[in-house]
Amino acid sequence: MGIFNTLLGNATNTNPVEVENQILDVLYNGEEVMYAFSYVRDLIVFTTGRIIFIDKQGVTGKKKEFQSIPYKNISRFSIETSGHFDEDSEIKIWVSGMAEPIVREFSGDKNIIDVQKLIAQVACSR
Repeated sequence: MGIFNTLLGNATNTNPVEVENQILDVLYNGEEVMYAFSYVRDLIVFTTGRIIFIDKQGVTGKKKEFQSIPYKNISRFSIETSGHFDEDSEIKIWVSGMAEPIVREFSGDKNIIDVQKLIAQVACSR
């Protein structure tokens, strides 16, 4: 079911330690990867200071775009947990200066509550 969810565009859990080792060159001193999710080749990474969307481009995926959203720029956010018949969960993030939210779907509730707590802790304590 994992590969099927990934192909449908639903994020699946990825080992945060492995992802941190892959992106050490873009992390600032003391920044840690808390949660990581993969979409086929792309990643969404929740760190102690920001959300990083990693878009692997081209045939080999060697070229990458890193889009960072500091938690301080989040104006509001919401989560939708999975239900009995709808096994996907969803997060919506509104960023200052953007009219539409960034929306990402996840397979199941895998850490969606913990991700929400992380965003709330950092975004609401500024």
